Amino acid sequence: MSKTIVLSINTSWNIVNFRRNLIVRLQREGYDVVALAPRDAHSDALVAMGVRYFPIDIDSKGLSPVRDLKLAAHYYRILKRLRPVAFLGWTIKPNVYGSLAAHALGIPVVNNISGLGTAFIKVGLLTRIVRMLYRTALARSATVFFQNRHDRDLFVAQRLVRAPRTALLPGSGIDLSQFVPDPASEAATPVFLMVARLLRDKGVVEFADAARIVREIRPDVRFQLLGFLDVQNRTAIDRDTVEGWERAGILHYLGEADDVRPYLARATAVVLPSYREGMPRSLLEAAAMGRPLIATDVPGCTEIARAGENAFLCAPRDARSLADAMLGLLDLSADGRAAMGRRSREIAEREFDVSVVEARYLDAIARATA
Repeated sequence: MSKTIVLSINTSWNIVNFRRNLIVRLQREGYDVVALAPRDAHSDALVAMGVRYFPIDIDSKGLSPVRDLKLAAHYYRILKRLRPVAFLGWTIKPNVYGSLAAHALGIPVVNNISGLGTAFIKVGLLTRIVRMLYRTALARSATVFFQNRHDRDLFVAQRLVRAPRTALLPGSGIDLSQFVPDPASEAATPVFLMVARLLRDKGVVEFADAARIVREIRPDVRFQLLGFLDVQNRTAIDRDTVEGWERAGILHYLGEADDVRPYLARATAVVLPSYREGMPRSLLEAAAMGRPLIATDVPGCTEIARAGENAFLCAPRDARSLADAMLGLLDLSADGRAAMGRRSREIAEREFDVSVVEARYLDAIARATA
């Protein structure tokens, strides 16, 4: 008889795009996988993967206590009915309210703190509330995974989780058979590509400002932006702003894509000027495809983007520093850029294979349910 296991994240899109390999591995190990996430355009894809899907309303940007209590109650009702052998949570509200419901029912919990988000970047009342919620929710979790040591050390230092309960993961891992170098596809004209949700905290404004600076010196260089617009987040970039950048000829917005590989293959370098990350998926995918990287010198980004090896680093919130990094890459010879790309692939192969993530999750689940 299959053992039920529940995964919950704040979007179905996230599960389909970042947890597909883990789901397949869990199914292969005999688990009946259930997903709890808001309904979106990717929810049907979960069902097609053989996942039992339950829609759940998560207000990612809201701070309503009434809505959050309703969310906790919804988690409790579903988990009580399913009685899974374990609950796996990602992102803030599933990690908090899903975990609290699971603990109340005696269901083992494995959390993944994939990034600290706006609440930790801008310290204030919201940060204190989130810390209190995390401290309560993680107190009885079997394992709390972090995607970089900086985030883990911060949580331990602030007594949000006890060190023995923590473990590190190489992000969500990367399927090296799916993301492979394709040198023949690289564009003849230099292209800087940013792949991210369109949020201020991702450095989208700095990317546009740096593009303006670089184009004054190198008008032949193209700048492309790929990712979700109109996302539910307090730091979201509005559509009018993006369209204004396009009208000014600063960059080209590519929209969103289920398959980013063709865009990565054409890029000269992939850029992420984020203020802080857990383990940025866009940089992992770009590295696996042998692309040079340009990123901010902040926790998360520097786990995969390494100055002097496969990347140029810049200061966060500094468009001039980002522009200098881009110009530095453009000053390299074609052979120099190719060498950086090869180093990216080597790092991905040695440290970030998705099979490592799968094995650590299976081990955490086995220990939690023993």
